[in-house]
Amino acid sequence: MLIINADDWGRDYETTDRTLECIRLGTVSSVSAMTFMCDSERAAALAQERNIDAGLHLNLTTPFSAPGCPAQLRKRQGELAHYLLRQRFARGVFNPGLVRSFAYVVAAQRDEFLRLYGSEPGRIDGHHHMHLCSNVLLGKLLPAGILVRRNFSFQAEEKSLGNRLYRQVVDWLLARKHNVVDFLFALAPINPPGRLRRIVALAREYAVEVETHPIVPDEHWFLTGGEVFRWADGCPIAQGFTMGLKWHS
Repeated sequence: MLIINADDWGRDYETTDRTLECIRLGTVSSVSAMTFMCDSERAAALAQERNIDAGLHLNLTTPFSAPGCPAQLRKRQGELAHYLLRQRFARGVFNPGLVRSFAYVVAAQRDEFLRLYGSEPGRIDGHHHMHLCSNVLLGKLLPAGILVRRNFSFQAEEKSLGNRLYRQVVDWLLARKHNVVDFLFALAPINPPGRLRRIVALAREYAVEVETHPIVPDEHWFLTGGEVFRWADGCPIAQGFTMGLKWHS
């Protein structure tokens, strides 16, 4: 069973509405919800009303856009974004000077998710995958035992040995305290088709999450124009993230 998860739920009206269209068609299993964004409130209400499986999309890099976002939270998140986006290896380096800012910004988003959705997030991933940065993981800022998104899965020819070893170490540390799926892939690139066929083949035997962004035109077309069902070739698309894991177990 394929778990197709849409990121950025609540980021803005268009992103939410395009994702909702896919959910109605049965091509998206679940969503990762952003807090303190301009459409977070409406998106949460829609998820509650339609029983949409939502996890927390931890945002450490894109400025909060909700009108009522506290100024102190904006400032602290800005510090984190400046650090994490300054150089490509920053996420792999633990910064002791930002320990309090990381803890504050992560806790604020968890609390806001609880306020909006009525419960603690049962799974967490990250905008730009920054939930896997050293300050979050080594700072133990993610609750033990919940589902947490792993690194992307790559074949040997797709990434260097050093890159793959680093990802394996992070995934190993992650799996010690959290639940993870067997494989994670991005929906894009849709071509070449052989790549997508390999994902479906794995999904017939393992728990596979496919990350998508319906706001991207090619991905929206793929999810709403029927192509996704031809690609799946009879492999069920999970109607909820945890439903996919239950099927796997």
